[in-house]
Amino acid sequence: MRGDPSYTGQMAVDDEVVYFNVAGECPKGRVYDLGSLGRKKRRYADLGLSQSQPPPPPPPPPPHEQQQPPQINPADPPQQQDNGMLAPQGVVGGGAGDGAGPMAAIFRDSIVIPSLIVEEIAAPNWGAASIQLLESCIFAVVESKTGASFPTVLGVSRRLLGIGLRKKSVLGLKNIDVYAFGVYADEANIKNMLNEKYDKLSVSELKGNKQFYEDVIDNDISMTVRLQIVYGRLSIGSVRSAFEESIGSRLQKFGGADNKELLQRFTSMFKDEYKIPRGSVIELSREPKHVLRATIDGKEIGSIQSKLLCRSVLDLYIGEDPFDKRAKEDVEANLASLAR
Repeated sequence: MRGDPSYTGQMAVDDEVVYFNVAGECPKGRVYDLGSLGRKKRRYADLGLSQSQPPPPPPPPPPHEQQQPPQINPADPPQQQDNGMLAPQGVVGGGAGDGAGPMAAIFRDSIVIPSLIVEEIAAPNWGAASIQLLESCIFAVVESKTGASFPTVLGVSRRLLGIGLRKKSVLGLKNIDVYAFGVYADEANIKNMLNEKYDKLSVSELKGNKQFYEDVIDNDISMTVRLQIVYGRLSIGSVRSAFEESIGSRLQKFGGADNKELLQRFTSMFKDEYKIPRGSVIELSREPKHVLRATIDGKEIGSIQSKLLCRSVLDLYIGEDPFDKRAKEDVEANLASLAR
């Protein structure tokens, strides 16, 4: 891709130092992502122009005439945010719905990088498209072991709270990384539903408050668990079987044994026709009125209204016995900050 005159712009990550430059117009309806980025490798991803789009602009001015982008120095002390948490270097946390930067949390075992979301533009107005590109610059958190990346904001105001890994034992001999996951919650919902009850508690007090996290799981707060497949040989049948085991045990835990029909309705959404190669994204979202909505690579595959099912899904990731305990700890800490 690099060196092709039909492409302009690039991002390089070199030993966790991020440089960003856009030279020319942005593409139409393109999603720019660095999901496979290695922690100690230097790679490039270009913004492409298709054959149906206008020709690329003339070459950029000589280096001495270009305005250099700000560089992020990992050795510099981290910035302090208003809420007392540390923000990644070179970025500023934004308010709900602005989509302009990562939340102020630090995610362990991860790298924070820019990620560009470019919306579909009907008219070939390339100047406006460039503005769209710059205004839509958000950030992504990259899980360092697998390279899976997660935007810090989903939709309007669902904020990333933590990322982790789902591992599976093979014949009791070794664990394989099946998928990386990110947990999101609607910032406005958390404040509206929980602030009045917990407004007198500090962030540190909320972190150790089990009732607070129980209320998060139990209330009608919009949340999403985003799964990114990292195991290249995973089949949809394996996903279905895994959900039968894990969610089935939670349904029995919270609702008793007579929930086979509900479990079957859920697992039947994952039909054999769906392919999930490495990099595929499955999202399980709790929508208003406790509706569980499932998507694969952005396509909705079904929805079920069930408070019990929503609770059972969330319990896998932020319950008493989660898939990744460190991810749960990050989620709890960031939930406490959002509620304040």
